[in-house]
Parts: sequence; C-alpha cells; structure tokens
Amino acid sequence: MRNFRDITMSTRLQWFLWLVVFAMMFFSILPGDGFLQAMVFSFLNTLFYAIVIYGNISWLYPRFYEKGRIALYVIAVLLFLTIAGLGRGYLLDWIYNKWFTTMPLPITGSILIRYLSGIPLIFLLSFFFRIVVVYFTLKRQAAALLLQNTQTELNLLKSQVQPHFLFNTLNNIYYEAYLESPRTAVLIERLSEIMRYFVDESPKDQVPLSTEINFLENYIALEKIRIRHEISLNFVRQADESSSIPPMLLMTFVENIFKHGIDKSRKDNIIDISLVQEGNRLHFSTRNGLPENGNSQRSRGSGVENLQKRLSLLYGDNFTIRTEKSEHHFTAFLSVPI
Repeated sequence: MRNFRDITMSTRLQWFLWLVVFAMMFFSILPGDGFLQAMVFSFLNTLFYAIVIYGNISWLYPRFYEKGRIALYVIAVLLFLTIAGLGRGYLLDWIYNKWFTTMPLPITGSILIRYLSGIPLIFLLSFFFRIVVVYFTLKRQAAALLLQNTQTELNLLKSQVQPHFLFNTLNNIYYEAYLESPRTAVLIERLSEIMRYFVDESPKDQVPLSTEINFLENYIALEKIRIRHEISLNFVRQADESSSIPPMLLMTFVENIFKHGIDKSRKDNIIDISLVQEGNRLHFSTRNGLPENGNSQRSRGSGVENLQKRLSLLYGDNFTIRTEKSEHHFTAFLSVPI
C-alpha cells in the first residue's frame, strides 16, 4: 500500500488510461475472436500505441523540437511513424497467421495502409499526453516548493526562539552586571545590540545609515577590550544618517584594522575613520598605523576582494574601492551611491 502511495498522480493516471484503452480494445475484439486472441491483440496494440506516444514525448520532441531542429524533427517523426506502423502490421499479421488461423493470409498493401492510417492519430494524442504529464509534474513541483517554503518558515520560527532566549538572558545578565559593574553592563549591552543587528538587520536589503554606524561603534567598543592600551580613535561623520545602505557594507575596513592594523604593545595606536556624504555619494575611509612586528595589513586581503565582488553585484561599475599601504600607514577608501 505504501508503494502505491509513493507513485505520483501523473504515473497513476497514465496507468489508468492505458488500462482503459486495453479494456476497450479487449471487449471490442472479444465477441468475434475469443478471449486469447482479444487478449494478445489488445496487449500488442496498446504496447504499440505507448511506443508511439512515449517515443515522441520522451525522445523525439525534447531531442529535436525543443532544441529548434524542426526539420530534423519532422523527418524523424515520419520515419518513426512509418517504422512503427509497418512493424505493428507485420508483427500482428505474423502472430495471426501463426496461432489464430489455419488459412494464413498474405500481407497486402491495403492491410499495411490500414495499420499505418491509425498511427498519425495516436501521434497527435501524444501531445495531449505530454500536456497532462507536464501539468502534473508542475503541480507536484509546486506542492514540493510550497512544502519546502512551509518547512523553511517553520525552521525560521524555530531559529528565532534561540536568539530571543539569548537576548532575554543577556538582558538579565546586564541587569545583574549593572548593579556590580556598570562598565561591564555597557559592554554586554553593546554585544546584545550587535547580535540583534545580525539577527534582525543583516538579512535585509537596506538598513538605515544610523543603524550601520551604531553597529560599527558597538563593534569598535568590544574590540577595544582586547587591547592593552587606549586607542586614539577619530570617527568623523558628516552624512544624512536617515539614508539607507546595504548592511555590513562598511564592516570590512573596520574589521581589518583590528585584525591586522593594531599593535597591542604600543601606546600610540591611531585610527582615523571618515564617513562623509557628498551629494548622492557616500565616501567611507579608514587610516591606521602598521604594527612593527610584521603582522601588517595586506594591500588586497580576501575580505576586500569579497567586498569588491559584493559591490559589483550591488552597484555594477558605479563604485570605487581603493587600498594603499605606505611605510607606516594603511589607508582604505570606499565610495558608493546613496
């Protein structure tokens, strides 16, 4: 029973139609020729009809017609129908003369024409079959896609439970830390805001510039914890913060600073960040010193290369990205429309 349920509706319908065709021929032949002959001839005729129909929709049509080779398709169809019709005629006549008559009848031109005459109609029915098969295939794919979307939405709802649980837990920790260590509480709050950004904002196509700036400031504040000495950070903002940009667009340059451009043993780490809007363009630049221990920034890191690929998808050629490394400083520049 399970195996039957696993068969698609399209396949079940095709089997049903072929059983109907077989039954109609069987009961039309049965009164005059008997059970055995009706059974054999009904089966063979049904088999030849299936060969004609599936030969067209499964082989000739996709191989020739769908690829634009119309002339070859017409020639192949004529040859295929002729061979199928003649093969059917000779086989049925041979079986009839061999087992169902004591007076063999020769194959005449009229008999062959009779066998050939019905083949074109069966060929035309193959297009109806194809429409039915395609319809049920598309219906099955649509149902599978709907099920997949439903499952995705369910998984999304499940995944949202964990961040909300984490946010609630962080809020409780924040409250306890605020009573004992206000500075730690502020850092927990920044971490919570960063995580909320990843969950709520990063999947969006556009976010407010103010949200992106707040994300950068939270990230910088948390990165400062790992550095022994205070950093001299100058963050210039001269832009309409209500404007929108794609999320995580400015993060790569800032992340590279803390990954490659900070010398933890020095007391004079200087970082300059500038975010300036000029007309309908947003210019973002960073400048930092290079560590003396050799862990310097590469001129074109993988993060910058990935950012450039993303910018190409977002803006085509309408952007500028540039990195420069001198003896003591590393500078990065990005300009995008806004």
